[in-house]
Amino acid sequence: MPATDPTPAARPVSVLGLGMMGSALAAALLKAGHPTTVWNRTAAKTGPLVAQGATPADTPAAGVAASPLVIACLTTNDNVRELFAPLTAELRGRTLVNLTNGTPSQARELAAWAAEHGIAYVDGGIMAVPQMIAGPGAYILYSGDEAAYAAHRDTLAALADTRWVGTDAGRAALWDLALLTGMYGMGIGVAQAYALIGSAGVPAKDFAPLLTDWVIAMTQGIVPGTAEAIDSGQHLTDVSNLEMNLAVLPNFTETFAEHGVADAVFGSLRPLLERAVAEGHGADGLSRMVDMLKTP
Repeated sequence: MPATDPTPAARPVSVLGLGMMGSALAAALLKAGHPTTVWNRTAAKTGPLVAQGATPADTPAAGVAASPLVIACLTTNDNVRELFAPLTAELRGRTLVNLTNGTPSQARELAAWAAEHGIAYVDGGIMAVPQMIAGPGAYILYSGDEAAYAAHRDTLAALADTRWVGTDAGRAALWDLALLTGMYGMGIGVAQAYALIGSAGVPAKDFAPLLTDWVIAMTQGIVPGTAEAIDSGQHLTDVSNLEMNLAVLPNFTETFAEHGVADAVFGSLRPLLERAVAEGHGADGLSRMVDMLKTP
C-alpha cells in the first residue's frame, strides 16, 4: 500500500538559519505540530528549539535531507548561495523557501540556479518582527514557483498570513522593500519630529499621543489617495499643492537649524519640489512626487 500524504499539521519542515527570525519561524512550526529539523552555523542556537521538540541537524546536508520543505532564513542571499551551492543533489526534488531579505535580482538569480538543479524555489518577504510571528498582523509575501507554494501553503500559514504576489521570483522582494521604504520614511520623519520637539524640552511621552493620531490620520488619507492619483494620472489638488509646499519649506529648514536638529528629510525634498514646479506641476498634489522620484 502506498504511503499516504501526511496531513498539513504533520508535514516535516527544516529551518536553516536560527537568528532571531529563524528561531521564531522554527518555534511557530513546532507549536503548529510540524516535525521540525533545525540547523545553525553556531550549533548552540539549536538548544532552545530542541527543548521545544525540534530535531537538530549536525550538517546543512542533514537538515536538507530531513524534510521536503526547507526554509532558509540567513543574513544575506550571498550566505544562501554559499550554504546551498554544495547541496544541489540533496535539494533536488525538494522545495526551498528563502525568507532571507534580499533584492529582486538576487531572488531571480537564485530561482534560475534552483531551476537548473531541479529545485522548486519560492522567495519570501517577512512583513513582521520576530515577536509578531504566528500572531495577528504578521504576513509573509511569496513569489516564484506557484505549484510549490500551493503545495506548502498550509504549512507556511503556521508562520504568518500568506500573500502570493506572483510567479516572478523577484516580486516578493520588491514588495517587501517597497513596504519597508514606506516604513523607514515614516520612521525617520517620526524621529525628526521627536528631535525637534525635544529641543524645546518637551518629553517624548507628552508629544506621542498627538504624533500618533496625526500620523494615523494622514496615512489613512495619503496612502489610498496617492494610489488613486497615480493610477488615474490625476494629480491636481485643492488641498496643499506643490507650489505651496515649496513656499513653506524654508519654515522647516530654518527651524531645524535654529533648534540644532539635523535636516534628515527635507534636504532631499527641496530639489524634487523645485523640479516639479519648474516643469509646470505646481498645482499638483504630493502624489506627483512619484514621477519626480523616477530616475531618467
